[in-house]
Amino acid sequence: MGKAGKFKLFDKGALNTVLLIPGWATDYRIFDTLDLTANRLVPVEFSPFTFERDLLNTMQENNLKKISIIGWSMGALLAADFSSKHREYINRTMLISVKGSYEKESIENVKRHLRKNRAAFLYKFYKDCFSPYERQALTYFKKKLLKSYINKMDIDTLSEGLNYLSESKIEPTSLCGLKITFVHGEEDKIAPIEDIFRLKNELTGSKFISIEKTGHMPFLRADFKEALLW
Repeated sequence: MGKAGKFKLFDKGALNTVLLIPGWATDYRIFDTLDLTANRLVPVEFSPFTFERDLLNTMQENNLKKISIIGWSMGALLAADFSSKHREYINRTMLISVKGSYEKESIENVKRHLRKNRAAFLYKFYKDCFSPYERQALTYFKKKLLKSYINKMDIDTLSEGLNYLSESKIEPTSLCGLKITFVHGEEDKIAPIEDIFRLKNELTGSKFISIEKTGHMPFLRADFKEALLW
């Protein structure tokens, strides 16, 4: 079944709790700049393959009847999957920089690059997450997270995430009836915005926010708070 994941609840005494799910090759610290009035629930250690079970256990342990979810990149796939299966526990779901599915060939190519030079590939990946217009966000990332991530992200953890990405796919019909907000950067190189249009069009009740001059990490922008007014 795999090792149990660990979640941490930052209780502000608010009525609402928001689960923040990070993407591949990052951790919960990627969301440190988000200004939330709600309580925060974050996965400190987790496997995407046991995420559903571990989250259900954490909600039970903390008596959380309902939550909202913000998932980014790989975390958005996890958010969509959990929300579709356990909609009775969900208030709202925000899917940031999500891709409906990843091609297995491209995933295998990433694995080859990681085996050849893990640090070099990660450095390029993180840099590609930002558009040329996001110097402030890139500077923040380099100062606060880059070195730690390159040192921390081991091959086994990265490969597990890639295996999950190669198997995951969002089926729009599974999300019908849920309150879904898509947020996407118009300059996203990792998950091009065109890929999300099909999902948006099939989920007619969903909300879609595109952010110009922005790459794969739109939540690091100073003006992202406006997107949280859902």
